[in-house]
Amino acid sequence: MSNSTRDPITTHVLDSTTGLPARHIPVALTLLSENEAVSSTKFTGHTSADGRISQWEPVPGTPTLPHRLPEIARLVGNGSEGRSNTEKLMWSLKFNTGAYWGAGKTFYPEVEVKFFVDVEEVLN
Repeated sequence: MSNSTRDPITTHVLDSTTGLPARHIPVALTLLSENEAVSSTKFTGHTSADGRISQWEPVPGTPTLPHRLPEIARLVGNGSEGRSNTEKLMWSLKFNTGAYWGAGKTFYPEVEVKFFVDVEEVLN
């Protein structure tokens, strides 16, 4: 992406064997939700030369992350089905470490990290 702004969800990867940024790791960012309206929310990226992803590429034909988050928050929160804006959204980051190290050269070919984002924080 050519825009220099930072998305609300970012990541930074260091190679623990060298202490340097891990460059060019393919990463998938996925919203884990039972709500069918948002369950297909997925973004991809590759770590930059400094090991960071500050902007995510959306699936073709879907909005960028900053434009999609408020919509997700409204669909999942807003008191629907007894839910409130204090609900947390679970996201997954999947790091393709096998692509970074090379096929068959790592014990962990993929690393997944799951985390929560407060719906209220997204809406504000």
